[in-house]
Amino acid sequence: MAKSPVTVIGLGPMGAAMAATFLGNGHPTTVWNRTAAKAEPLVAKGATLAATSADALAASELIVISQTDYPAMYDSLDSPDSPDSLGSPDSPDSLGSPDSPDSLGSPDSLSSLGSPDSPGSPGSAAGEVLKGRALVNLSSGSPDELRRAGEWATRHGADLLTGGVMSPPQGIGKPGAYIFYSGEEATLDRHRETLTELGDATFVGSDLGLSSLYYQAQLYLFWSTLTAYMHSVALLGTAGVSAEQFRPFAAATVGDLASDGPMGFLKIITETIDAGVHPGDDHTMRMQAVGADHIVAAAREAGIDTAGPLALRDLFWRTVDAGHGSDGLSSVIEVIRRRRP
Repeated sequence: MAKSPVTVIGLGPMGAAMAATFLGNGHPTTVWNRTAAKAEPLVAKGATLAATSADALAASELIVISQTDYPAMYDSLDSPDSPDSLGSPDSPDSLGSPDSPDSLGSPDSLSSLGSPDSPGSPGSAAGEVLKGRALVNLSSGSPDELRRAGEWATRHGADLLTGGVMSPPQGIGKPGAYIFYSGEEATLDRHRETLTELGDATFVGSDLGLSSLYYQAQLYLFWSTLTAYMHSVALLGTAGVSAEQFRPFAAATVGDLASDGPMGFLKIITETIDAGVHPGDDHTMRMQAVGADHIVAAAREAGIDTAGPLALRDLFWRTVDAGHGSDGLSSVIEVIRRRRP
């Protein structure tokens, strides 16, 4: 049975990996990118390079977008000009930077021809070709940006799925890759078989902003965990301990936190948060805030950056000051949930 055609818009490392995966799975694959030269390796593998974004849209019902941000989608698809729609990177009126060929515009640019608030020009690519298309935008943005993009897509007769890719480009199409999707589940179901070739298609809800919330939550967990590891490495490095010497201990801690054993605090804290109780029988917040003071002192004595430890310490002491001194670590969630004036 012939595979369905797919269009990929945006050929940075992630978009190129996705297009290559579709090609490898036998899909007729059309690609479009502001800088056409980026398509050459994919064309050599059998992809079709569309001359314009309108041609790229016309080639497939399923349009996968992987660009720097959501303004790039509007600039690429909602402009009456073609083939390059927004001028060259060397043009003083260009909305794209030669240093970021996949970034096709700023939300603050007054010369932007496309925006979530504009209905689209009568001769625009969006007005003529978007109708009936399934747009799967896997670019990064805030939840509200994604919701506004849904309104924009609806005005143009398209179905929008938003997504958060939980894999580096080299992991696309390989075991362990997964993508959070939100929007109309029926749209995902129509294209699930194809999209699953990129990674497990994890539907999180109809709210178009929800995929971004999951994505940002995971990114924050990822970055903050690894940044804490780097701080620990720097701290020990002042005493001549190498990163490799410390790595086994860090790996054991990370693994234990996700386990069901006595160090399985991911599960323990999850249960206490959902229950709304924060027992501090063995380790009160006041004790842990004092411990955070010691981490700050150690960093200062070692002469390394203290911004991360200070932020943690201050959060702990604000939790104590909020009346949770005798509660456990999970009581920090009560302070995090409060929007500061």
